[in-house]
Amino acid sequence: MKIAVLSLFPEMFDSFLSASILGRARAEGLLDVRPVDIRPYSDKKHKNTDDYPFGGGAGMVMMAQPIVDAVRDLRAQGYAGPCIYLSPRGAPLTQKKVVALSAQEGMILLCGHYEGVDQRAIDLVVDEEISLGDFVLTGGEVAAMALIDAVARYVPGVLGSGESTEEESFSDGLLEYPQYTRPREFRGREVPEVLLNGNHALIGRWRREQALRLTRERRPELLETAPLDKKDRAFLKTLEEKEE
Repeated sequence: MKIAVLSLFPEMFDSFLSASILGRARAEGLLDVRPVDIRPYSDKKHKNTDDYPFGGGAGMVMMAQPIVDAVRDLRAQGYAGPCIYLSPRGAPLTQKKVVALSAQEGMILLCGHYEGVDQRAIDLVVDEEISLGDFVLTGGEVAAMALIDAVARYVPGVLGSGESTEEESFSDGLLEYPQYTRPREFRGREVPEVLLNGNHALIGRWRREQALRLTRERRPELLETAPLDKKDRAFLKTLEEKEE
């Protein structure tokens, strides 16, 4: 997968892209992520990329020309896939969207700054806007990093095990069950006995019930769309009865 990230501060991606799983994926040629500085594309003498907003108001707005020319140059270089503007007014990022994006040949990510981006740039070259949530960041770089990290995990070969993305939060519409490792006892707290008996059917059911319990406690709205069977619904009913 080839990803280009348009930013006024491309140096922010240096350590992010060189460490851990992403660093290894890039070294192995599984992932090609290129931070691109927007400033050189400005046709202004001093390479300005922002100006005062028409109509007045606080702050500055990123100009359309450098962004449009940068995206079109990247397209000419062969960067395919959607151009995504990381914006608090975009559609919320979901695991379903992450999986869909991982099937793309690539992406161009646009990191906004200041009071945002001239709408004409969005109209001309942006395919969609994505938000991490109902909050505002100082720039789109952190959001772009989160999106890259989430999507990269689904690129074949990036993770060591094919099961790593199958049993985790949101993969089946629920939050993930609790995990434990050695030692068996830590400061008076024991690992649940069911995880030690080797009965995979019981372990699977326990994990499913724990996922249901945590989802009900923390993100109950997810249960409205999660695929639930008769056993799941019966378990949730017992939890309701205990509270009555």
